[in-house]
Amino acid sequence: MKIELKDGTVREYDKELSALEIAREISKNLAKKAYACKVDQEVCDIRTNISKDCKLEILTFEEEEGRAAYRHTASHILAQAIKRLYPDTKLAIGPSIKDGFYYDFEFAKPFTENDLAGVEREMKHIIKEDEKLVRYTLPKKEAIKKMQERNEPYKVELIEALPEREEISFYDQGEYVDLCAGPHVESTGRIKAVKLMSVAGAYWHGDEKNKMLTRIYGTAFETEDALEAHLAMLKEAEARDHRKLGKELGIFAVMDEGAGFPFFLPNGMVLKNLLIDYWRKLHQRENYLEISTPMILTRKLWETSGHWDHYRQNMYTTVIDDEDFAIKPMNCPGGMLVYKSQMHSYKELPLRIGELGLVHRHEKSGTLHGLMRVRCFTQDDAHIFMMESQMTEEIKGVVRLIDEVYKKFGFTYHVELSTRPEDSIGSDEDWEAATNALEEALKEMNLDYVINEGDGAFYGPKIDFHLQDSIGRTWQCGTIQLDFQLPLRFEAEYIGADGKAHRPIMIHRVIFGSIERFIGILIEHYAGKFPFWLSPVQVKILPISDKFTGYAKEVEAELKSKGVRAEVDIRDEKIGYKIRGAQMQKVPYMFVVGAKEEENHTVAVRERDQTDSKEMTVEDFLKMV
Repeated sequence: MKIELKDGTVREYDKELSALEIAREISKNLAKKAYACKVDQEVCDIRTNISKDCKLEILTFEEEEGRAAYRHTASHILAQAIKRLYPDTKLAIGPSIKDGFYYDFEFAKPFTENDLAGVEREMKHIIKEDEKLVRYTLPKKEAIKKMQERNEPYKVELIEALPEREEISFYDQGEYVDLCAGPHVESTGRIKAVKLMSVAGAYWHGDEKNKMLTRIYGTAFETEDALEAHLAMLKEAEARDHRKLGKELGIFAVMDEGAGFPFFLPNGMVLKNLLIDYWRKLHQRENYLEISTPMILTRKLWETSGHWDHYRQNMYTTVIDDEDFAIKPMNCPGGMLVYKSQMHSYKELPLRIGELGLVHRHEKSGTLHGLMRVRCFTQDDAHIFMMESQMTEEIKGVVRLIDEVYKKFGFTYHVELSTRPEDSIGSDEDWEAATNALEEALKEMNLDYVINEGDGAFYGPKIDFHLQDSIGRTWQCGTIQLDFQLPLRFEAEYIGADGKAHRPIMIHRVIFGSIERFIGILIEHYAGKFPFWLSPVQVKILPISDKFTGYAKEVEAELKSKGVRAEVDIRDEKIGYKIRGAQMQKVPYMFVVGAKEEENHTVAVRERDQTDSKEMTVEDFLKMV
């Protein structure tokens, strides 16, 4: 058989081998790091036997699927430890997640975070025991019986929901048995560093009508050093939490009267407007036309767009004059009506239309998180209407714009190409053409990207931009979506050079994604210490005593006349207290003014992270910044 590896090399074997045996044959070091494999794009257990020609990828901790197998095994070790310590506990589900894993349990008595240390110790005992994970399958009837005998009602329910002829697989590790599709590593001893993080409540199947279970979160790494580095990053992330800093810096608040609907405070409005002004300048330069569309539109519009069938559970609806309406969750259908409001010629294309539209989406209360997950937000949308011959160049133009914006804020990023999901509309031909156009643009720009199978929008494939912040976390923000479907559903047209009507193709794209969420990311990226141009207050003027408030006000007026955002601290406090207050507010520059400064018409300039100051004129300061 011929085995094609990830790098394109082909190896030939004359007998059946497991993926792990092939990994050992390639490199003993690779085998030590192998946690799963991918056979013809299907993720499999590392012990999977291979007996025919295929493409094989050995998955290590460096690959997402390899990490998932590693951490999924850690979740089974957690469950085994729980069953040893709390035998009456019922098992639910225990998947790997982005930075670790969790397992949901029904405990016979309350379980708290104080109990985690004991469970973690038992997990380490299980790791030392180096229990083999043994996979086998059973027919549905036998599988149900097995879980009934073990008194695991949640597992029984999961099996009963499977099709009759579904392959039902189990993994045993010592006395512990779990219903699981896998993949897993070979033994518990391969897990080197684990940490249980927290305890939370979780409804079975995520439905509040079901029983509340106890969810235990944990994480696992290949080494203790890597685990410690991750925990240090989490500690740093906690210090940067935008919810805490947002309140301290007067940027935003979330009130009990509107969960998921953020209030922007004065400093927050300065920051938001700075981002909007920057956005407008860029888009004017790139020949975008700005529009504004209504927040509430008739149900018929959302039926035409497909949102009523594919997205209604996330939409807020109302009735006006006995007719169904919906608050817009997206700007696109309104943008389509603007395009259709007049006939267009091919000479006008590409037509770039931007909108800073406030949209509303129903999110479950348990998922709400500061500015990162809200129920209303401002999308920096744009829709580009074009001919098929213009697709690649327009996509490249958007990529360049996104690149410029992210570099402005100091972000690096990686790119994913998301393909057709199961719940989609449109023909195979249109999807293929759209996907090819996106891929061609990425290749022409020499941009590295990964394929994200099945994660496209229901109307078209997309390019997603995942930016990386200053402590290594990634955030999905920008997106470019290519859409053949909406122009078809709305019967949008333009008059071609031949004098006949033609259908335009549409790009949906955002750069910030959500301005609110982008502000949350910026707060955490900068730890609240915004660069000078973004700081809501750029200079805090601190008079040593009331006698110098008049001069401080003169300095403030001079700064404001030059477009600098300045404030005078007029409180009757000592200068040291005022300096600490300005530092707490993370103001970039402090001006200390007293008798000497007033006499010399200067200021003592102190940067927020410095202890010394430098005397200079306001004019010299302005040149410096």
